Amino acid sequence: MKDANFLKENNARHLWHPMAHPADSIANPPDIIVGGNGVEITDVDGHRTVDAVGGLWNVNLGYSCEPVKRAIADQLERLPYYSIFRGTSNDQVIELSYLLKDFFAPDGLSRAFFTSGGSDSVEVSLRLARQYHKLRGETGRVKYLSLKKGYHGTHTLGASVNGNANFRTQYEPLMPGCYHIPAPYTYRNPFNETDPERLAQLCLAALEDEIQFQGASTIAAFIMEPILGAGGVIPPHRSLMPGVREICSRHGILLIADEVITAFGRTGAWSGSRLWGVQPDLLSCAKAITNGYFPFGAVMISDAVAEVFERDAGALGSIGSGYTYSGHPVGAAAAIACLEETRRLQVKDNAAERGSQLFSGLEALKQKYPLVGDVRGGHGLMCAMELVADRETKAPIDKKTIGAVHRKAYENGAMMRVSGNNIILSPPLVITASQIETILSALDAGLSAAA
Repeated sequence: MKDANFLKENNARHLWHPMAHPADSIANPPDIIVGGNGVEITDVDGHRTVDAVGGLWNVNLGYSCEPVKRAIADQLERLPYYSIFRGTSNDQVIELSYLLKDFFAPDGLSRAFFTSGGSDSVEVSLRLARQYHKLRGETGRVKYLSLKKGYHGTHTLGASVNGNANFRTQYEPLMPGCYHIPAPYTYRNPFNETDPERLAQLCLAALEDEIQFQGASTIAAFIMEPILGAGGVIPPHRSLMPGVREICSRHGILLIADEVITAFGRTGAWSGSRLWGVQPDLLSCAKAITNGYFPFGAVMISDAVAEVFERDAGALGSIGSGYTYSGHPVGAAAAIACLEETRRLQVKDNAAERGSQLFSGLEALKQKYPLVGDVRGGHGLMCAMELVADRETKAPIDKKTIGAVHRKAYENGAMMRVSGNNIILSPPLVITASQIETILSALDAGLSAAA
């Protein structure tokens, strides 16, 4: 490996970072992470911190999960790659499909279509929804509905259903036929409604109104995250997703659960859909499926949707989507080991317990610091703190100040993620109580420095 001076000198000189301005990366070089152990990461200068980001919502089992590492190494020796396009398969992907069928059985999902990651999984889900309706003779069902503040990846169709302008404006015009309804965001919403249950009902009424306006016979699917993640961790009232399910079923619209973040235990339940007692028609997953150790994803498909494809006697049911790395044998081996370890450790239970501890600690910090406008969480290990310059006006805090909070927290032992005026926390699901306290202490130091 090149020495530290070389890495720092060339940090952003020849590298464009995702979700960042190239000029900003040059002016403010990113931290260079060179090691990971347990739930801690180490930078090029040897500074060690608790990873309160969990990689990018994906390293649920931490950086020392030996069963997954061994599975990857062993599979590289046996079969490092082969395609599963028509006519060939591999042993690992067959076994994984069976394990996922069992894992997602309570969600009513039994078939798997494999991808290279979350954006791929969303894209395929949206495509399959249109194809499903065409197979049933409802060729006019081509539109999509989604939530504002929702995040569904960066492919063109996924970006079109995204509800955040940051991922849309510079790339417009995007795909036509994508419409958005208000998010269940109690801190900021067009209804000025702070009661979560009443807000959920207003959002559902807005959904009904949009369906009536567009015409149900023109809509293919509604896509939503069970808890909005990248948009700032926005948990809905428990009535929202069941209400969406009922409306979609009544109007013949497919419900796609985007569980790229929430599947495999992060919410304190094995899936976000299960948390709310809902069975979607399609479910997109990735991230924690291999603990972040290998790029891999899947679309899980319900029996009712699958049967429409499998009963087709012609060519229309042929899946015209797929990737070179769909069903990659190394990724499948990693996913098998990861799924087994995830279940063995029952990480959803620790996520629920440690998530409550983290959320309570953030609530206490809100009472201490006026620049904390809102704290969101309460469902597993996904929390956010929204910082404001003024609580009365809710004016967002400036970039420099939240950057100072982030830097001071990092210096005090915790890596956090800044998104706009939000600090997002999504640590590994194997984190301990003492490590949660380290995160809270580091954030306290950061807020104190900016106060």
